[in-house]
This record gives sequence, C-alpha cells and structure tokens, in this order.
Amino acid sequence: MDDRMLRRRVYGADHDDPDPGPRPGHVYGELVGGPLDGLLLDITGWSPPQLAEEARLPTEIGRYGAGGRTHYRRRTADPDRWDWSGDSP
Repeated sequence: MDDRMLRRRVYGADHDDPDPGPRPGHVYGELVGGPLDGLLLDITGWSPPQLAEEARLPTEIGRYGAGGRTHYRRRTADPDRWDWSGDSP
C-alpha cells in the first residue's frame, strides 16, 4: 500500500476509531462517486463471483437516509476502483 492509501478511511470503520485507515494484509477497493466517495472498501477474502457483483452498502448518508443502501460496482478496466451506480431504500 502506498502512503496515500494509508491515510484513507475504510468504509464501516467506527467514527470513534483513532485509526480508521487500512490494515496491513488487507485488500481494498476505492469507492468513487456517490455518498461514500473516497472511502476504501475492504474486499479481503471476497471470491471472484462476489467481486463481480454489485456491492450494496448500508449508509445513512445516501438518498434514502437511515436504512438505505448505496450501490457500487467494480470497474472492469480498473478493478481497484468501484463506481457508484445509485441508491436504494
């Protein structure tokens, strides 16, 4: 991991966590666009079929607020990035 990646926050990290950044030995994808833009998604241990699916991530800051989900899909040409594809209730 480069220094830029080490300073980033991981999706799902507790807001009170003094070190919400990536952990050694984990694999991350960068979320691009939408309400979680710039966060890292921990994809450690995900199978190829899971990586090919759309990630539906719970968040309170999306279009539907509490209980809503925001959707990200892995880029084919740049698999380290996951593009926002919309929100759902």
